[in-house]
Formats: sequence, structure tokens, C-alpha cells
Amino acid sequence: MSGLPGEFDLIARLTAGLRPTRRVILGPGDDCAILAPGRKRQLITIDSMVEGVHFKLKWGSPGALGARALAVNLSDIAAMGGYPTACVVNLALRRSLPMETVDGLYKGLRASARSAGVDIAGGNITSAAQLAITIAMLGELRGAALRRDAARAGDVIYVTGTFGDAAAGWRILDGKLKAGGLNRKFLAARFLRPAARLQAGQALARMRPAPAAIDVSDGLLQDLGHILERSGVGAEIDPDAIPISPAYRSVMRGELALALTGGEDYELLFCIRPGNSERELTARLGVAVRRVGRIVRGRPEISLVGTRKQRLPIRTGFDQLR
Repeated sequence: MSGLPGEFDLIARLTAGLRPTRRVILGPGDDCAILAPGRKRQLITIDSMVEGVHFKLKWGSPGALGARALAVNLSDIAAMGGYPTACVVNLALRRSLPMETVDGLYKGLRASARSAGVDIAGGNITSAAQLAITIAMLGELRGAALRRDAARAGDVIYVTGTFGDAAAGWRILDGKLKAGGLNRKFLAARFLRPAARLQAGQALARMRPAPAAIDVSDGLLQDLGHILERSGVGAEIDPDAIPISPAYRSVMRGELALALTGGEDYELLFCIRPGNSERELTARLGVAVRRVGRIVRGRPEISLVGTRKQRLPIRTGFDQLR
């Protein structure tokens, strides 16, 4: 395995062959990128993944890591109903990192960006004690924005996909949970390769009125809590309605804690006026949709209903500083 070259040689290597679209007037190679002005309202988000905190290199391929780093930013754009456009990438690299790892990481990142229609417009490289990937991404709104402060009493709460898979996969990869065969493969893949729900978010933004929405990265209950706090309402959730995969059910044996609070799902949670069925929404959004509860008047808190009645605070999930 070859070691890392100097900073500027590495930048030239990683950016060689990038072919920006017409929205990028000047790409990598100068002090700033220059983007063509757009007519749409702009979105901007930033996220970091740090070795030893969010991932370990032995868990998966460098390509999957690069794709995952982009996906967590794409998910923020999806949660606003937006369309991703361009990004800049900062790599903090430890000197012992093999060049093959950096090549693979950037290959996965570039492939994911190309698939999502995102220009890599620039970035930075720095030396650090551990690998870290920070991406700042731009997007645009082509209609209404999906906002956290738009939930109203009477709204129905829906989610896309299934929950708890990624949290279980993280624990399997870290040796904290045992699973074998297809269950292990499926759950690990759900952590390593999350899918940003761009199409679903864009479809929701075309609805009137536009629903409140959030992407679930820190746990279903905690991220719902962000909507409740911003909207000044409460919620009732039926835990037995939370969609879980056969693999999760098999490995967790009915325990719902990771599905409710585990995080890393990158599914969408949204609150819309009554009158839409799960079947209709699934067809419109292009992904399985499940009704899990409703918005109610009152303090920003969550009441579990059904067979698992309980009242919970809105801080019930992952916290970067705890």
C-alpha cells in the first residue's frame, strides 16, 4: 500500500477529471469556487463524519464511506424538499492512511455525487490525528420548503421506510450485537449505505399545504421532538405501528428501543393534514410509507399510545456531545 503524497499533489489527484456542470463557473484549483447565480431560493447544509466516532475503516469499503458521507448531506436537502446542486469537501487525513483508502473514498464520493446530480466544486485537505470527512452542500427549492415549524394539531404523522436497521447494523459492526447470515448483511448495509429520500422529499414539497418534515438521523422520537418544539405542539405515537424490517425483528426479537431512539436511519418523518392513505402516499413518494401517530395540542412532548402507554420527553435519542 502506498503512502500519501504531498497536499497539492493529492488535491490534483483527487480532483482530476471532475467535469462541473454549467452552474459551476470556476471549480477546484482557486481560492474559491465560482457558481452561476440561480433564481431559486438556496439551501445550505454541512455535516462531518469522524473516524472512531461515526465509523471505523474496518467496517466497510472506502467507497461506501465516501458515498455515506455524501448521503447524510443529501438527506438534509431531502428533508427540506430540495434539489442538491453543489458541494465542497474537506478531508482531514492521518499520515498513516494508505493512498488506496483515500482513492477509494473519493471514488465512492464522486460516484454518489454524479448519481445525485451534485457538482464537487472544491474543498480542502488537512492533516489530523484521525480521518474526518466534512461536506458543505448547496441545494435549491423549486417550490415550498418542508419546515419543522409547520406541524399543526390534527396532522397525521407518517414515516418512510423502516426504522432501527442502521442502529442495529452499527452495533453489529462494532461487536455489540450478534447476528449472522443475511440478517447481518442487510442490517450492516443499512448503516453503511443509507439512502437519502430525495424523491420523497421533493414530492412532499409539491403538496399543499406543504407538510412539516425532518430526516431521522438522531432517532425517531428525538427528531420528532424537534418538530414538536419548533411547532409548539405535542404528539401521540403508536410504537406498534413503527415499521421494522424482518431482519430487525429477527435480531432484536421484538425490542423496539433501537427503532425508536437508535438513529442513523435517514428516513423522512412528516406531518400532513388528514385525508391521505398510506397506499396513496407510497405511490406518490416512491417509497413505503406508514402512519405512526398524530399531532395534538399541548406541550412539546410525546405520548406513546396503544399497548405501550408512556409519556416521554422530546430529548430521547442520540446526542453528539453525550
